[in-house]
This record gives sequence, structure tokens and C-alpha cells, in this order.
Amino acid sequence: MSEPFTPPPAPQQDPRQTQGQAPYQTPYQAPRPEFRGPYPAGYAYGQGVPAGYPPRNSAWPWVVLTLGIFALGLIALSIFFASLAKTFNMDAGGSNMNFGNDSIAVIDISGVITDADTEKISKQLERYGNNGSIKAIILHIDSPGGGAAASQEIYHEVLRIREQKHKKVIASVESVGASGAYYIASACDKIYANPASVVGSIGVIMEWTNYGDLMKWARLKPVVISHGELKDAGDPTRDMTPQEQAYFQSLVDNMYGQFVHDVAVGRHTTDAKITPLATGQVWTGQQSQPLGLIDAQGGFRMALMDTARSVGISGEPNVVRPSKEKRGVLGLLNDDADGIFTNPTQMLNRSPGFYFLWK
Repeated sequence: MSEPFTPPPAPQQDPRQTQGQAPYQTPYQAPRPEFRGPYPAGYAYGQGVPAGYPPRNSAWPWVVLTLGIFALGLIALSIFFASLAKTFNMDAGGSNMNFGNDSIAVIDISGVITDADTEKISKQLERYGNNGSIKAIILHIDSPGGGAAASQEIYHEVLRIREQKHKKVIASVESVGASGAYYIASACDKIYANPASVVGSIGVIMEWTNYGDLMKWARLKPVVISHGELKDAGDPTRDMTPQEQAYFQSLVDNMYGQFVHDVAVGRHTTDAKITPLATGQVWTGQQSQPLGLIDAQGGFRMALMDTARSVGISGEPNVVRPSKEKRGVLGLLNDDADGIFTNPTQMLNRSPGFYFLWK
């Protein structure tokens, strides 16, 4: 006989329903991601990812890391070879070496010329003078001049490079090439200037600050012990005597004579022809060419191309410039401050200054 049919047990009712409470609900569980193989034993397509089983793309972080290291290595090698090429091009120093094509060196002379500029520019001239691949040097000038002795020293260094190293040195005046800057330019083989450039200002100026009235106001009295009538000449705490005035004027006159003579030598003319032009005034490039103060009107590009052709370089010349010093932010701010703001300590400088400077 067949067994009697037993109905399935009735589902149990949540007792909270009989009491008016919300029935119990099972917390939501997000479905596990579908695993697409390779499948371990016992798992089939469509089942969840086995616990602890590594995903297929776990190698990608290592691939990205390897590519990043490779890219950094390429960048480092590029920087190294660029630095090496720069060194071989003699931009970082050296002598009697030729690692590149025939080139034109360019040295910038800008701002007021100081003793620090003298040392820097002299080293650059010496470096390029000893480099066989440098066929000529262009002084790119934009300066009102500066210290008398500093300008004179660069002038003689230019003449030495021309005579001893047999290098052509050309001056290209940008906006201003006056006084001490023109002094330097006159030592060059040729001077270019734009028609609106300012050149000239052959003359000497001597100056210092007299703060005697300030000391009287502050009730300060200077104490000076010296031997010799002119030992304390130019003392800024008092007015000059007539004897001191004549003494300083003789020094200025002597420097003026040196200025005129050196310009005449550099320009292949006589002192008598330069003296009428040595009034301290400036001329434009257009005015100065008929006066014999410059050789040609034109900008830096014209000076560069003419110089290249004159030394046998055809086409676009390779230009070499001195490497710039890397300065920190504080160093740059100090440099700018010295050029823009007057240093109060300079007002108390007891030594008079002599300048080839266009004011």
C-alpha cells in the first residue's frame, strides 16, 4: 500500500506580526563578484570568487612600478648626457680644447660695472680666448658704465685677448653703451649700435656724500688723527678746502686724459680728434657713426651674422654663452635690493669714488 499523504508543515509565522511589529528581515548581502577563471577545483563559472583566491590582475601594480622606474632612468640619462655635451662645448670652462663646431661666444655686460664684474668678465674672456672652437667674441653691452678702474681693467683685457689670442672681439650696444661701457667697447675690433642706442659720455665723475650737517644735528664730533696735509682730504664730515678741491680736480683730470687716450688708441685715431667729443655728453647711434664713435648701425643679430661671416662661419652660427650661476631666492633678493635700494651704509663711506659713469 502507498503511504498516506502527509501535508507539508505550515510555515511558521513571525510572532511580531501578531503583535503589530514589522516582520524580521534578513540583512542585505551584496552578491560576490563573478569569477571568470582560471577556476580552482570544485568551482564553476558563475560562482563567486573563492575566499583568499588572488584576482587575475594582481600583477598590474608591479608592471606600473617597473615602467615608472624605467622612465625615471631615461630622464636621468638624458640630463647626464645633456650636461656632458654642455661641458664638451666649453660652456663650463676648460682651455685649449675643441669639442664642437666653430662658434661665436657672447658675453653680456649689463648694469653698473663693478669690481666683481671685472673678475667675472676677465675670466670669461680668458676662457673663450683659449678655446679653439670659439672663433670670435661678442660683448653684448647694455650699461651706463661704472667704476673707473673696473672699466679700465676690462678694456685692457679685451686688448690682450685680441693681441695674444688672436681672437676677434666685437661690441654690440643694445640700449646704452656709455662712459665706462663705451670705454670697454672702444677696445673692440668693431662697434655696432642701434640707431636709437645711447653711446659716448666720455668723462670722469667723482662723488661722495657729505653728512657733516647731519652729525652736527646729532651732536656727533668726528675724531681724525693724520699726518700730511691731504691725508684726510675728502672727509665727508666737513667741507673741502680750496687746496683739497684742486687736488681732487687734478686726479679727475688725469683719469680723463687716460680715458681720452685709451679711446683714441682703440678707435685708431688721435687724442686731438677724441677730445672735442669728450664732453661727457651722449649721442644716439645714428649721430655717433658720422663722429667715428661706432662703426655700424644695427642690432645684435646684425653684429652676430657679420661677425660669423668675417671668421668664415657660413649659415646660422653656433652661439655659446657663459653658464649662469644658480642662486637661491635670498641671493637674488639681495642682488635686486642692492640695485634698487640705496644701502644706508654707503652714505657713511669715507672714501670718495671715481667713476666712468653716465648719470
